[in-house]
Amino acid sequence: MTYDAALFAFTDPTQLCLEISPTAQNQAQQQSQSFSTLSSRWNAYLNQISLSAILSWLREEYEPRAKAWPSVGALPSGWEVVNGTAIELGTTRFVFIVSEAIDLSELRVPQEWVDIPSWVGDYYLAVQVDPDNGWLRIWGYCTHQQLKTRGNYDASDRTYSLDESDVIPDINALWVARQLCPEEATRTEVAPMTPLSSTQAENLIQRLANTAITAPRLEVPFAIWGALLEHGGWRERLYERRQGLPEQWSILQWLRMGVSEVGQQLGWGRVEFQPSFAGARSAEPTPMLTALSRRLDIAGQQYELQVIPLGNPEERSWRFELRNLSIGTSIPGGFTLRLLTEDLQPFENNEDIATTAVDQLYVDVILAPGEGLVWEIEPGPENYEREILRF
Repeated sequence: MTYDAALFAFTDPTQLCLEISPTAQNQAQQQSQSFSTLSSRWNAYLNQISLSAILSWLREEYEPRAKAWPSVGALPSGWEVVNGTAIELGTTRFVFIVSEAIDLSELRVPQEWVDIPSWVGDYYLAVQVDPDNGWLRIWGYCTHQQLKTRGNYDASDRTYSLDESDVIPDINALWVARQLCPEEATRTEVAPMTPLSSTQAENLIQRLANTAITAPRLEVPFAIWGALLEHGGWRERLYERRQGLPEQWSILQWLRMGVSEVGQQLGWGRVEFQPSFAGARSAEPTPMLTALSRRLDIAGQQYELQVIPLGNPEERSWRFELRNLSIGTSIPGGFTLRLLTEDLQPFENNEDIATTAVDQLYVDVILAPGEGLVWEIEPGPENYEREILRF
């Protein structure tokens, strides 16, 4: 995976150099065409080829279960508006900041990765990438705590910068530090984002969907922008609107015409099932119903979340149901299935809690046309990202 050091005589031998495969470049080139502007396409391309090389290296050398954050299906919505990619090894998050710059006098990190609570990383790694020659190198790293305490904040482009002298060039020191001091504090607490209302979010999305705005992240105050971006469903909608795409999360459309491509990427599909509420004494065969299903990994086991129409889908009465996929295995006590409004507000009878082991958790709702819901499960599923299902 690493290059021959002779090819990088100019490089500090403690820095890591990796090849970028032609296959990864071709795939990234194709995938980057689905972004709204030249700058966002190039940003997505650089981050995609870097992610491919770094993730392969981490899985081979350190942790086979290393994974991108957010999930692969949700990455484009971030790359549309901001540079950077995160990879998680267990509970540790590494944020890779990609640049083609030859000048390595400082590490500049977009504010989103530093001040949005759910985006904060433990370590920030500076990546210099040369796509023409098919290589990248990780030339240094720092912690979130170092960025917040020693970094300089530039309000003009909303970045934190750390001088090269404060960036640790020896990538091996990072792994040694993790082994010798696994409990060392790497993060500094940041203030939570003030939630937006649905009306605020929709107005912002409508405004920022204009692709003549090439840097939407700089168009509104950071407190507002950060709150919009932290909500995965709103971030995805902004991405889709900037592509000029129609509604991608309509449950009625999914049932009639099939799940959208973005829905499939995040794991949703259609399933046929025999309703348990059908009349048992009826001599007539009960017609099969179509529901929507998504498999989830929670605490090392597989579960299935279904969205089931209760009767005619046009009547807009629905059941959200969670089951354990292992035959004969229940949902443990302590699990919660919860529904929230689009702006993450609770409502009456919006959750089902397993106080002891149960076969299923479910919440029934009746919704107005066009209403959106966000689902949550505790403990949280792997790669969970908020999404707005539109009814």
